[in-house]
Amino acid sequence: MTTPPTLPKFRQQLILAVLMVCSLLIWLDNTVLSITLETLADPVRGLGASPAELQWATGAYTLVFATLMFTAGALGDSFGHRTVLAIGLVIFGGASIWAAYAGDAGQLIAARAAMGVGAALIMPANFAILLWTFTGPGRATAIAISSTSTGVGMAAGPVLAGLLLSHFWWGSVFLVNVPIVVVALAGIILLVPNFRSPTVRPLDPAGIALSISGLAALTYGLIRAGQVNAWSRPDVWAPIAVGLVLLTAFVLVELKAKAPSFDPRLLAQRVFGGGNASMALLLFSVAAVTFYNAFYMQGALGYSPMKAGLANIPTAVGAVVGAPVGARLVRRWSLRPVAVPAVAVAALSFGAVGFLDLHTPFAWIEILLLVQGLSVGMVLAPVTGALISSLPLERSGAGSAVTNTARQAGSVIGIAVGGTIMSIAYRGAIEPSLSDVPAAQQDSVRVSAEQARHVATALDRPALAQAADHAFIHSMHVGAIWIMLIALFATAVLVFALRPAGRRAGSAQKPDDGPESSRPAAGATARAETANHATHAGADLDSH
Repeated sequence: MTTPPTLPKFRQQLILAVLMVCSLLIWLDNTVLSITLETLADPVRGLGASPAELQWATGAYTLVFATLMFTAGALGDSFGHRTVLAIGLVIFGGASIWAAYAGDAGQLIAARAAMGVGAALIMPANFAILLWTFTGPGRATAIAISSTSTGVGMAAGPVLAGLLLSHFWWGSVFLVNVPIVVVALAGIILLVPNFRSPTVRPLDPAGIALSISGLAALTYGLIRAGQVNAWSRPDVWAPIAVGLVLLTAFVLVELKAKAPSFDPRLLAQRVFGGGNASMALLLFSVAAVTFYNAFYMQGALGYSPMKAGLANIPTAVGAVVGAPVGARLVRRWSLRPVAVPAVAVAALSFGAVGFLDLHTPFAWIEILLLVQGLSVGMVLAPVTGALISSLPLERSGAGSAVTNTARQAGSVIGIAVGGTIMSIAYRGAIEPSLSDVPAAQQDSVRVSAEQARHVATALDRPALAQAADHAFIHSMHVGAIWIMLIALFATAVLVFALRPAGRRAGSAQKPDDGPESSRPAAGATARAETANHATHAGADLDSH
């Protein structure tokens, strides 16, 4: 590692502020979209997007983000992290303008994928610059301060989206990214040195191609199943099979690589592999529940975008509060007795969505969202710290790349599977109400509750709108059961990963086999909240 140049303290503070703006940009965009989904589904106010198209609009961003991020650090090593960060900001800003003025759902999906490219370049470079700028005790403080941008973005995003949608067209939620990009770019150019590692890691074009194509094919097959309401068709099972084959090839290629960007060998370790599998399943469930929640509040309950944005604040508050609370409890009791109950509570809170209906009091919805945010926040940060600290220091960068890729992949598949379950259940529930609907409109009614309400308004049939609302509630209940079961399985996997292992006679216990090994080291706990969202940049730790 080359000793970084010592910068004046005031300049360090300005650089930290610029990096926080970059991180805030990503989290604002993630949260504003959830409030915009219902509007995008509306044929009049939005694009009339189908559930499948909305799944792709959400998933395309995450898919590209997940598969490019583990090699983005290598680009920073080669060309300088400031250069990569600036390019990422330019791509993100340009793609945001494209998304804002998209003429149909296909253009929006493509623009969202391009935004994923920008985000994948921004986040690793952002964290690497922070590590180069700060040293010693100041680094831990800077990481802790930087992590607050995550909470601000999570809390402000839904409210900002609601405010914009209440006064402007849907594209404004993407266009608002542009001035933030301009401010961040100015700060990067004026303040940040072009840090780069003296040890250049090779790029991984084969890994990128196989991971993107494999996840895309798998996601396509899962989403297609919801469109055609069947799993036996070749256009469903064939892409799923191709996706699994490509992902298997990806793993084999990475196993043979001398310096893999994504090291599958790490997943063979019980604590690291099992913990990552559990967290990927948990984020699978979170993504699916978030997808349902967008349509429940604005569609079924008729909340305005502003009210829906305000209603989502408890989730963000719970996540922000839960992270430090979880870290403190882990220091007192160790990881296992804190993380396992937290995942179990999260699973039950996802299942409790099955009790929500068209007449559920607002207060009960808010309590449920708060519990979901608290439970997920309490487990993600401490488990992340434990997983990274379970590895040797020289493997922490590779471990962080594996951790973040697994979680983003879990989110992509969660959106695909959750939306498909919802579509299949909705079609089955709405079918009995189509007998007196003109044949020309029946297909639109089958697509989604949003389009069914539009047809009901055009035909002046309020009963059809009521039937669509009840069909959606039924589909949400069915999805909640499946999501709860998957999250409970995540709990079981975490129990296995963190279980104490008995000592063999005459042999010492392995570092990753006991409950104490699951307790984050002091440094890991201190940066645990940031690690959950920023460790995707940790690939840079390999060379720093």
